[in-house]
This record gives sequence, structure tokens and C-alpha cells, in this order.
Amino acid sequence: MAVVAVVDGLVGPSVGLLPLVALGPAFAGLVGPWGRTVVIGVLSLAIVCGLGVVDGLFAERRGFAAIGAVIGVTVAGVIAAVTRQRREAELANVRSIAEVAQRVLLRPVPLIAGPLRVAVSYTSAVAEARIGGDLYEVVPSPAGVRVIIGDVQGKGLDAVETAAVVVGAFREAAFDEKTLEGVGERVRRAADRALGGEKFVTALMAEISPLHGTTLLNFGHPSPLVLGPDGQVSFPEPPQFAVPLGLGMREDDTPVPFAVDFRPGDQMLLYTDGVTEARDPAGAFYPLGLRAYLLREPDPQQALEILREDLIRHSQGPLHDDAAMLLLRYREPAPEGEPGAAPEADTSDTSGASDASAADTDTETDTDAGASPAGDEGEAAGPAAGARSGS
Repeated sequence: MAVVAVVDGLVGPSVGLLPLVALGPAFAGLVGPWGRTVVIGVLSLAIVCGLGVVDGLFAERRGFAAIGAVIGVTVAGVIAAVTRQRREAELANVRSIAEVAQRVLLRPVPLIAGPLRVAVSYTSAVAEARIGGDLYEVVPSPAGVRVIIGDVQGKGLDAVETAAVVVGAFREAAFDEKTLEGVGERVRRAADRALGGEKFVTALMAEISPLHGTTLLNFGHPSPLVLGPDGQVSFPEPPQFAVPLGLGMREDDTPVPFAVDFRPGDQMLLYTDGVTEARDPAGAFYPLGLRAYLLREPDPQQALEILREDLIRHSQGPLHDDAAMLLLRYREPAPEGEPGAAPEADTSDTSGASDASAADTDTETDTDAGASPAGDEGEAAGPAAGARSGS
């Protein structure tokens, strides 16, 4: 408005710039509250009246036309501002409700769970969404720490609803069931009821116990990455592949639980196929095994963030599928002589010993079962072949 007033004062009324003063309230209505639009409209009207008097425009219709233009644009700007503010308030309310629903579905995992340090990363392929069709949960139970990570077929609200069914069934079963097979069976029945064979969910369940080792149950999900303290990378596969959840199972399709060598100092990365199937512009898949050395960062969450940033750099743009990663870092026992070393040594010895040694130390283990080992995390570095699987 000031520019129009200055130019009009310099060139005179012959150019006819006075109606351009109405641009002030027009732009104010697009970006500001309605009160600011009214103030700017009044200032614009004052400028038009002042310049009209100076230029002698009220002797003809041009001056009154300029006043009418400013008033009309100001009213329209106020209406637009009020409508926009109402929609912004509704959108903020919807986002608030969505955030609550997201926290209920994928609530923060515990940073410490039994002998494990836990970190999680989730990148949704849907803009403005924090969750999608991937799911994860960590539940400390009497049988050990039980973990699930899964990938629902499809995207959007339907995938979120399915993920809620699976996560809810796992949370209930993980604490109640005595075996990991029992947990898997209850989750399978819940998924079959919800999906009816129309969609499916790949899932990987794990049970980590210092006394009984680590057991996995794979429902058609990508194999986890296990990283040793010496940098050795492996992708343990099930002895028998099973169909995903929700497709219904014959007796020979039931997943077989299998043991994995996962001990203090090791790391296990559970992930969805959005990680291994991320492509660069040349079409190459993300080499997860070769990038395992990025997990050497002492802080688990920071290590996972470094890996996530590397994944995004590899794709050079937004991911085309949800990518969830759950890092389990098996804590090393405290060295002897440090505070808390005695109970930690008992638990570690029991978890890493042979069956005969476990029997000899059974009484001591029962005494110290509640202790949580603490210590330095293992570092890992080294290339290995990547693995990918799709749902």
C-alpha cells in the first residue's frame, strides 16, 4: 500500500494506481487473522480517501470506485480469514486426535528391557503421518523379553487398523502365554478374524531370555540382522518358511520356532522390507548388511538414527514404503570389581553357559534372576551381503 501511495504521489492521478491499494487487505486475508485484515482494510480506506482528495478524484466516479473496491476486498478478506481460521482449528483438532491414536498404537518402547537396550526408528511413507502399516512392540514378560515387528499389506487407514489388531493381540498374549508358539497362535487367530484372507501381515516374533537363550518365530518376514562384537553379520533364517498372518494356515504352514545365537555384546536389528527394498536412482536396493558398521555408535538410538539417515541418502528422496527398525542391543555384564558385578556375572554366566553348566548354577541364577546386566555396548563393523524380502 505504501508503494502504491508513493508512486501515485509521484506520477499523479493520470496512471490510475489508486485501486491497487485494495491489494493490502486482500493479502492480509490470505495469511493473517481476520482482525489484522480489518485493520489493514481501514488503513487502505484512509489512504484511498487521502489520495483521492489530493488528486481531486472525488469530483468524478474514479474516487468512489476506488473506495468501493477497498471496502469490497476488505469484506471478502475478512470472510476468507474467518473461514481459514476455522479450518485450521479443525485440522489442529484432528491432528491432535490422530497423535493420541498413534501413541496408543505405537507407544514408545522401553529403553531398557531385561538384558536389552532398545531403540526404535519409524519412517512413514505417507506425508504428515507418523505411523502407517508397519508395527512393533517390546513386552517384558515372565518368560523373557518378547518382541514383534510386522508389516501390513497396503497403506493408509486400513493398514493402521490392521496393525492395531495385531499389536493389541500381541500385547495381551506376550504376557499371558508360556511359550512363544502360544503367542504366535493367538496373534494368528486375531489376524485371521480381522482380515478374513483378504490381506496379510508379515511378522517376526522374538523371545530373549538370559536363561533359555533367544528364540525366533517368523511369519514370512525378512530375517533379522545379527551383529557380533567382532563385526560379523548374519541373517538367521527359519528352518521352515511359513505364510504371513491373515492368510489362514494349514498344519504344514505353521512356523517353526528356532534358536538364534544372540549373547551379551551382540546386536539384533529387526526391520521391515521398506528398509531392504529402498532403491537408489539407479534401482539398486539398500545394502543393509554392508551398512551394519553404522551401528557401532555407543548410543543405540543414535546408531539407529545414523542408519536411518543413510537409508534416506541412499534413496535420495522420500521412501516409497514404511520403514521400521527395532534395535536390540544385548548388554555386556559389568567387569568384576565394579559395582553390581557379582549379580551380573551370575546372570551372564548362566545365559552363556552350556546346559550342564546351567544346571550346576541353577540355584545361584534363581537368586540373581532379577538383576539387569549393565555395561559397555559391543561395537560392530564389517561388510556382509544384504537381505531383502517383500510383503
